[in-house]
Amino acid sequence: MSSNTPPSEAKTQEYEFEQMNLQVGGRIQFITHRTIKPIQHFSTLIGWVKDEYMIVKIPVENGAPIALNDGDKLTIRVFSGVNVCSFACTVQRIFPRPLFYVHLSFPTTIQGTSLRAAMRVKVDIPAQVSSPAGTTSVFLVNLSVSGALIESPKKLTDDDNMVGLSFYLIAQPGNRQVRINPNATIRNINMVKPASADKAEVFTYGVQFIDLDPVHYTMLQNLTYEALIADRQKIV
Repeated sequence: MSSNTPPSEAKTQEYEFEQMNLQVGGRIQFITHRTIKPIQHFSTLIGWVKDEYMIVKIPVENGAPIALNDGDKLTIRVFSGVNVCSFACTVQRIFPRPLFYVHLSFPTTIQGTSLRAAMRVKVDIPAQVSSPAGTTSVFLVNLSVSGALIESPKKLTDDDNMVGLSFYLIAQPGNRQVRINPNATIRNINMVKPASADKAEVFTYGVQFIDLDPVHYTMLQNLTYEALIADRQKIV
């Protein structure tokens, strides 16, 4: 297995369109081939007409839509939460200002790779944990669609107790801050002793989300997807 392939990746196989589990408003990777080296952009899926065309937002870079021409060949890559799928297509029709979207040819062949369902991404996000003992400021050190790993300066509560979690993610477009506030069940607790004697011990809590909002689930999918595509060193 090459060093560029995460150990959780399986071999590539063909997928049906429905297996991609596409969501209107979901993030997709939009890869152009107009230069020697393909250029990767992120875009948003607007919709599709089965077997006819797909509609996506034209990616924006430096405040302006990227240049596209009818007939341009593209690769679209999508992440369903458990699969990374990609397919070739061409630009059929461009809708310029003020719409800035494009019709793409409907995929005929889709290649996919199955991934671990709850792939975790390294993060460093301040958060608040609410428990019977009160509210504590903590840090999230990794995130997935199913849970998180929390670092806390003090003991929060015991195994199997439910806590409230609150943190913010950045949503596109517009770099909006969105508050994520699921309840979670503590699955494991560890105490990490610091290497330096003058530093305090740190408690780590593995938690499982139990009522994650579907919109927030999609945001966490996108976080995982972008880390998988852009910076695999962040994949735990």
